[in-house]
Amino acid sequence: MAPGADEDGREAEVVVSRGADGTVRVIGDPAVGSESPFRDSDGGAAVPDVTRAVLDVAGAVLAWPVLGDAPLPTAEIHDVRRAQQWLWALYGEEVAAAVHACAVGESAGARVVAEPAPLAGGAARLGLGHWAARWWPASHLDGIPALRPDVLGLELAALTHICQQLFDAEDDQPDDCAAELIGDHGSALDALIRWWHSAPASSGTARRLESVLRTVDDAADSAGLDGEALRHLRAALDRPRPDGTPAEVTELFARHGDYALAAGEPLVTGGRVLARGTGTNDWRRYPPGFVDASESAVSWTARALGARRQIEVEVVAHIAAPVTAVPLAAEVRVNDGPLSRVHLSRRVDMWSGRADLDLPAGATGPRVGLGLLLPGFDPGPGPDGGAEREAVRALVRRRLATAAVADRPDAPDAPPRDGTSAPFLAELAAATTDEDY
Repeated sequence: MAPGADEDGREAEVVVSRGADGTVRVIGDPAVGSESPFRDSDGGAAVPDVTRAVLDVAGAVLAWPVLGDAPLPTAEIHDVRRAQQWLWALYGEEVAAAVHACAVGESAGARVVAEPAPLAGGAARLGLGHWAARWWPASHLDGIPALRPDVLGLELAALTHICQQLFDAEDDQPDDCAAELIGDHGSALDALIRWWHSAPASSGTARRLESVLRTVDDAADSAGLDGEALRHLRAALDRPRPDGTPAEVTELFARHGDYALAAGEPLVTGGRVLARGTGTNDWRRYPPGFVDASESAVSWTARALGARRQIEVEVVAHIAAPVTAVPLAAEVRVNDGPLSRVHLSRRVDMWSGRADLDLPAGATGPRVGLGLLLPGFDPGPGPDGGAEREAVRALVRRRLATAAVADRPDAPDAPPRDGTSAPFLAELAAATTDEDY
């Protein structure tokens, strides 16, 4: 199915409108309706959404529903002049013209047929890749392996280069970061080259690896980057591909160090247990790579220690959780009282902490609500998102299942390489090497 077409092959329609603040919106997702996917329900600042992929591009922000099948993104355009460089390639000339008409006041809005070019597929894949870097629910408890940041980062660099038409020379587009991604993740180039050489030449994995490596080389050349890893890459691409010896992907991307000890006071044992329970694990409230994404990763125990009442919090750490001091905290509410915080420290594979509870000496069975947050990062508690998080877990399990059989002779027809349903290299590696989980 072509990008922008519905299931029957018809071209998709989008709605173009102009807001009171002058922002022009292009709605490519019928489920969005009149509500902006970029602001909270009170019209305030943008808040994270685990079910949307978002890209900052020239003059606009684009968003795709990760769980839905919307063929085109929704755009909020704050600078139509800058956006015109990519509007026609993403939505077609009629949509670009309608956006201009709304911006200059010639039209209040219109429903327009979109005729997107290949940029639409690449942009959607780039958006999904950034979503995976932010929201992938890696969990030892749920059996969902983490994605290798270096492998995903290099493919994102390649996709950014392919989608360079989305960006301009202004410095307000944090997703225009091909050079930075290559600089940050160039150490993985040697492993990708060896994976490419060891994969069967006729396999989809070998073709995708070669495509990513050549595009990274082009991106590095365009940015004037150099270094030993890039010189090795260029030499490998200039030579005929050797008949490689099959290699275990596990060996190429083996993790080292696993969990490390961090300072932290051990929890008190003993005392009378008043209650136990689990808390809320809202991924929006802390950065990626801190906490195991399972709903059962957060637990608490309320104890009576003589006349004292104390709560102990334990949280399963992500495999990549920092071992240096960070102000990760648990926000606690007991019996509908005021919110208080329990500061957490990492010890081996757990975050843990404790604090006194303000409870009468005779109180039993306190009602405890508990959630995690990183002060300064936390956007605040939102509505219960448990159903959305479970839907995301189901999505990534389907993607990993597809990646696990991608090169088998009996695998289903491969999705287009520029489509969002095609596995990322990091997903292929995770589906093959899940020794950490």
